[in-house]
Amino acid sequence: MKCRIQGLKVERPVPDDLDSAYRVFEESIALAFEEEGISHDAPAEIEYKQQLIRSSVLEDTYDFVFFVAKLGDAVIGTISYGPCGDDIRRCLGEGLEDLGEVGSIYVLPGFQGQGVASALIAAMLEYLQSLGVKRFYLDCGLKSAQQKWLRKFGQPYKTAKDYWGEGSDHLIWLCAVEASAPAELGDRGLEENSASTRPQLSDSGGSR
Repeated sequence: MKCRIQGLKVERPVPDDLDSAYRVFEESIALAFEEEGISHDAPAEIEYKQQLIRSSVLEDTYDFVFFVAKLGDAVIGTISYGPCGDDIRRCLGEGLEDLGEVGSIYVLPGFQGQGVASALIAAMLEYLQSLGVKRFYLDCGLKSAQQKWLRKFGQPYKTAKDYWGEGSDHLIWLCAVEASAPAELGDRGLEENSASTRPQLSDSGGSR
């Protein structure tokens, strides 16, 4: 999906971006979790994502890299890349490859459906290509977001049946960087990273 917002910039965040990035998490995660009927889990997930981007920006040695989409000085979307979260590790077990995870794909509700997520993904893929990264994982436990990733990436590499309870699966995709250019993609992320998950606070992630 081509971005339809004039003046959108995608870049690495700086300390002055943190407050508006926090707002992205507060609004988009609250809405996504409300739609899934798990609003009680939203505050912990919001806090985790805020800690993740804060550490990424302020700690030079931190493992997670973020990009943000900005209009003027305001952040309206986020994406991250870093070590695989606990959910991927639990689901794949001994079969886990030594690859990273793209996550924390969140866009302010008022800007969803306008290609912001696709712009974020394109910037992240360009960055991963510059590092020589060939493949990455992406996972999701939110049903509405899973449908978007199914349209974008096809059938998942792994389906963990009833991972979040009866009828609530966790899906994991193993994606090739060069084959993952944005096309028919919506804007409400996952895990967190990571996007977008029901929150499990850990050093390596855990976003549903």
